[in-house]
Parts: sequence; C-alpha cells; structure tokens
Amino acid sequence: MPDATTPAQRRIRIGIDTGGTFTDVVALDEDSGDLVTTKTPSTPSNPADGFMAGIEKVLGLLGLPQGQGDAIAAVSHGTTVATNQLLEGKVDRLGFITNTGYEAMLEIARQSVPDGYGNSYFWVKPDRIVPRDLVQGVEGRLDFTGEEVRPFDEEGARRVARWFRDRGINTLGVCFLHAYANPDHEERMRRVLAEEHPDAVVSVSSEVLREYREYERAMTTLVDAAVKPRLSAYVTNIAQRLNSYAGERPVPFYVMKSNGGVLSAAEVVHQPITTVLSGPAAGALGAALIAQVAGFDKVLTSDGGGTSTDVSVVIDGEPTLTTEGSVGAFPSKIPMIDVVTVGAGGGSIAWLSPEGTLKVGPHSAGADPGPLCYGKGGTEVTITDAHVFLGRIPPHLLGGEIPLDVEAARAGIESLAKELGLTPEACASGILEISAWNQANALRQVTVKRGLDVRDFALVTFGGSGSLLLCRLMDVLGIPTVLVPPNPGNVSAFGLLTVDVKNDYVQTHVRLAEALDPATVTGVYDELSGQAAVALEGEGFGPEVRSFVRTADLRYFGQAFEVRVPVPEGDLDDAALQQVADAFHAEHRALYGYDFSTDPSQQVEWVNLRVSGIGPIKRPEIPRHELGDGAPGTEKGRRGVCFDAEAGHVDTPVLWRPDLVPGTVVQGPAIIEEFGSTVPLHPGFSARVDEHLNIIVTRESN
Repeated sequence: MPDATTPAQRRIRIGIDTGGTFTDVVALDEDSGDLVTTKTPSTPSNPADGFMAGIEKVLGLLGLPQGQGDAIAAVSHGTTVATNQLLEGKVDRLGFITNTGYEAMLEIARQSVPDGYGNSYFWVKPDRIVPRDLVQGVEGRLDFTGEEVRPFDEEGARRVARWFRDRGINTLGVCFLHAYANPDHEERMRRVLAEEHPDAVVSVSSEVLREYREYERAMTTLVDAAVKPRLSAYVTNIAQRLNSYAGERPVPFYVMKSNGGVLSAAEVVHQPITTVLSGPAAGALGAALIAQVAGFDKVLTSDGGGTSTDVSVVIDGEPTLTTEGSVGAFPSKIPMIDVVTVGAGGGSIAWLSPEGTLKVGPHSAGADPGPLCYGKGGTEVTITDAHVFLGRIPPHLLGGEIPLDVEAARAGIESLAKELGLTPEACASGILEISAWNQANALRQVTVKRGLDVRDFALVTFGGSGSLLLCRLMDVLGIPTVLVPPNPGNVSAFGLLTVDVKNDYVQTHVRLAEALDPATVTGVYDELSGQAAVALEGEGFGPEVRSFVRTADLRYFGQAFEVRVPVPEGDLDDAALQQVADAFHAEHRALYGYDFSTDPSQQVEWVNLRVSGIGPIKRPEIPRHELGDGAPGTEKGRRGVCFDAEAGHVDTPVLWRPDLVPGTVVQGPAIIEEFGSTVPLHPGFSARVDEHLNIIVTRESN
C-alpha cells in the first residue's frame, strides 16, 4: 500500500450513492487503478452526515490519514432527495403563472385515464401540484412561431407578482403558451418577479423545457420549482462540507442526472429537475460498462433493493432514454434513462386479498420494522422471510453484521401457509414465484414495447436482492445468460465513476419533411450546440475534448407521439434529411411492426430537435485476471435449502464468493454468498467465474 503520509501525491475519485438504508461508496486511485468499496449507514435526518462518513471510511480503507481530504480529486454523487420529496408528496405551497384564460390548464390536464377507459367510472383525479386558487393569469399571447399576437401586460404581471408576495407564496413556476418558440414574455415576467417579489424561487418553462405541449411543459417546470429549494440547500451544504474537509480547497463535485450524465453542483442547483429519477441511472450505467467489458452488448439490468426492483435496457453500452417519464403522479418530460420500477424488493409484503388469494407487494416493510426475521417488531411476512425460511439466504446479512431471526420467519410463513391451506414450503415458494413473475413482467415491459425480444439479451443482476431469483427469471423469460458483477451491492456507486458530464437541449420545430429547409435546421442545431458548448466550457471541457450528439423526434402527420432518431453531424442537406427520415421509418417498424416508407400519402413530420453536449470523464479500468483450471470452489459449509416445494429441503453446499478464483465452475444446487449479496444456484444451472470476477450463470447442457 502506498505511503499514507503523502496524500497530496495521490488522486482519489469517489462515487457515492445514498440509499434509504445504506450509503454505498466506491473510490478509485487514478494513479494505481486500485478500486475500493464500502458501505455506511445512511442518515435520513441529514443525508450529508452519512455522505461525509462514507468519504471518511473509504479514504481510511485506502490508507489515508483520518480527517484529511487532500487526495480527493473529484466526487460524483447519486441522490434521491428530489425523487423522495415528490414520491412522499412533500411539496410546499407552489404558485403557477400562465396566460389569462388558461388558468385551468392543470385541472384539465390530459384526457387519458390510468389503466384504460374501463377505469373511468372508478378513477378519482388526484390533487393537482398547484391548487386552482394559487394559479394566476397574465395577459399576452404568442403564436406557435413565436410572433406576438397580444402584447405582454406588464402592469397585470406586477399585480400578479404582488398577489403571490402578499400571500407568502415564494416558489413559482411560469409557463406561457408557445414560450418554447420565443422566451420574451417569460423573461419579462421573471424580471417583474425579481423586482416585485425578490424572495421568490422561480422556474420558467423556456429554460426548463423548450418543447411544445403546454401541460407537460408546465408540469415539468412546476416540478423543477418544487424541488429547487430543498435540493439546492442539500447540494450546497455537501459542497461546503466537502471543501472544508479538503482544506478549503474547492473539490470538483458532480451530481448524477436522470439522462445518464453528471453535472457540477454549481450548475445542478439551477436545473434540479434533471436529478429526478437519477438514482437508478447510475446502476444501469455501471452494469452497462461491466457487461460490455465482459463481452455482452445487449443486456437487461435488474437492480434489486429493499423496497423495489429497477429494470432497464442497455444496447451497445448505452441505456435507452425516454422523455415520457413520471415521478409518482407528476409527468416529467426531461430526458431520463428508461427504467421500470416494480414493488418486488426484499421487504415487499406477502398478503391475502379479500378473495383469499396470495399477493406480494407493492407495500414494503422497509428497513424499520422490516421483515419478521429482522427482529425489530415486524408483523407481516416478506420476500426476505421466504428466502430465509427456504434456506436460500444465510441466517445473517452483511457477512454476519446483521443476524436474522430464522424462527420468526418460520412462524410467519407457517401461519400464512395455514390460512392458504398449503405446506410452508409451498407458501414460501409461492411468494417467491409471484415476485419472480412481477420482475419478469417489468423486464418484458422494457423490451417488448420497443419491439425487442427478451430472449436476445443477457441479464445483469445487482443490488442486495437482485440476484436471488435469477434462475427462476431465466426459466420464465427464456434468458440464456445472467451476469452477476463483483460487489453487486455497490454497482450504482461504481456507475457514478463511469459517467460523463452531459447536458441536453431541445427546440420544438414542427415542420412537414417536404417543407423542411436544411439550412434552417442546421441553424437550430448550431444554436443548440452553442448553448451546450458554453455549458461544457464552464465545466472545464475545451473544444478538443467535448462532443455533441444530435437527435430529432419525428412522426407521421396526424400521430400524437414521436419516435427519436439520430441526426448526422455537420451542415445538413436534402440527402441528410432523407437519411433521418429513412431511420425514422426503420425505427417505427421496429417499435410498432409497420411503417409507411412506401406510401407517399403518409407524410413525415419533424417535431423536436435535440442536442446532447458531452464532456468525457476517465472511466476506471476493470481488471482482468488469469483464468484457472475450472476446478470447483472450496465449500464454506452446507445447509438445507429448498429449491422445489415438493422435494423439500436438500443438503446444499455453500461457497464464499471471494474464494472463487477466475475459471471456477460451480454446478447447482449451490449457494454462493458474499458480503452484501447471495446467488442461489438451482439444480440444472451452472456458474463460472470469468476473468473479470463476474459470475456467469447458464443452464447446464443436457
């Protein structure tokens, strides 16, 4: 280990992912390439305390003096502060300013009803993010080209600003019709607010989302305003403590964004909406890099935690993106990694419906009181209790740090089994079977809706509970291969070290393809690229390293939603525009099974032009090890494990994963344990350790 007395000579880059129960930390020594991982308890009352404790702990593992952060080169952070605030409904009083006559925009929303129109009779419209009495209109109107139809009423704007000031409404969102085409009226409204209500925190739609569809743009702007005060305070607090810890030296501090990039703390306080749903993004990116190095270009990722499992699709190392996401009841049109979340985590509760059938989730016992086996007063059977009863996880967690009450789990399973008229083994197996199908349906959802065949993909499982049902998922979905990375509980924190700085810019430009002027489109892309370049320059990325990715949203004339396709670099001409149209036809066919490329009566329409500016960050190298002779690993012990309810518990070898060298092959049935995760290997499956220390699970050949 390097001399701990010379910390200034070392450069340590840290990824830190704050979860509800644990804060995961990964540190990379940029000179030696050494990678160190650890966990520390989260501190929900003040997440910054758990953050700094994690920094201190991981630096100690690298042999650096306590209390000295001189060696910290940069910190990337994944946080759920914004997401949790929205999911928990902790939104302070908001005000909304829009055009006169459109004050009911949020109430009207969209005509769609969750779960289809058959649900119309029973569905109750949820409360709006801003109640109708806190919405004010200002006179003035632009058309879709940005031309002024009616002038902006500045005196009326001042009355509205004073109205909010007098009522103590200090967080405001502004969304005027067609501000995506011309921000002038919104900018004037912001200047009025700065003069009349200087204490107000303001978000304007032309900065948050320059895209048409006023309801979604308004909602995205209001969500941005809602999370801005709390997220700004949180990020500023951590940045100050981090700089103090490093001897008053400004430490480059990045925050994970939903789009799969990071942004400096100084900038993210102005774009808080971009961090919403960023939690699952880092895990998907970390898993993507690990899988790509291992030779898998098409993978599904499954991040299993205590309350839920997040799944996504990665093709050629890039997770798929969407702008049709939502956080709880709030739609958000910002680009984000397309993640489907299902309530199937370790703490998900098994319960009986009024009809007497067994259900699992989405309610969770959480970490406190947690499952029955935690011994903290939990009263309901959970997925973890079923695993403990069947012997699939050890009678302790985190390498023995958290003992489990096996008898409490057994009593709960037996009581539930009696109500169902089943054997305890059948009851516990049924709980896990329901959970497996819930996860399988989520994996189908992220593939089939894109015209993808789930059987063409490998599955990467990580997180504390992500790998427990992998063999069953292979059976249900027909997946040929599953990869379990080393330290699977820290994949999200590792992912933070793999992420580039990334900013997204969009401009609505609705035109039929036949009426599109290549020079005009090139001009819009150049303007968006210029905005991205300015932002990247501010982040320290010069012209020689930064890059830009162009895309466009296209549709057939008359359709309501678009398909995103790539756009070539450089000046565009008619041939380049046709190339984009051809790509649209092909993508439409892949998604929906048909296209109109040979039907001249069906016109292609361009809707949104997009640019992503990317500043590359050096990724950690995943070490490669020499393969052994394929000998089976040494048993740590044996215990009774139930893989099939009819067969009951069978004597099964237990192996300790850190003892398994590259090339080791394990035949099921077996249990592979490590500090923060367990892999139950069912009969008929085999696992091998590859040269990167991943566990590769396949079916045994007949």
